[in-house]
Amino acid sequence: MHPQSVAGALFSKDRKSILLIRRRDVPIWVLPGGGIDPGESPETAVVREMEEETGFTVQMERLVGDYIPINRLAKRTHLFECRVLQGEPKITEETSGIQFFPLSALPPLPPPYAEWIADAHIIRPPVTKELRSVNYFALVKNLALHPILVIRFLLSRIGLPCNWIKHESRLNRKKTG
Repeated sequence: MHPQSVAGALFSKDRKSILLIRRRDVPIWVLPGGGIDPGESPETAVVREMEEETGFTVQMERLVGDYIPINRLAKRTHLFECRVLQGEPKITEETSGIQFFPLSALPPLPPPYAEWIADAHIIRPPVTKELRSVNYFALVKNLALHPILVIRFLLSRIGLPCNWIKHESRLNRKKTG
């Protein structure tokens, strides 16, 4: 079985803003999400990942879509819209930032996040799409524009995350403690 992942879309009450996290391993803004553990359902995984990465306990509201990779750069991803049940935004070991962004002023997003946000904003039956925006041409283009971020992404894909921010904070605690 091929690896699968989940992502969660959490809109503000007026649906004009969306919650994004800034990853530690590759410092970019993305939707919260991650891998599905063995034996775990996608619905359970999105609730777990949202709490691990944001501090919010959420309820999965609806499946937005099922996104199928066309290459080895991506995993099959189940995108869910969620709503907050309780909690406060919290920086975690996986995140260095949590923020609601207006849909009209999103930060730069790697593919396919802009597409996923647009799909999530439209309330309709779930879609099934190929992940065409995650391709080798986009990888090479982004390698030329953002070489350090792409190298960090590739290292994280093979299990070697470059989590220097977390590492530095551990070093600082050891020096002061």
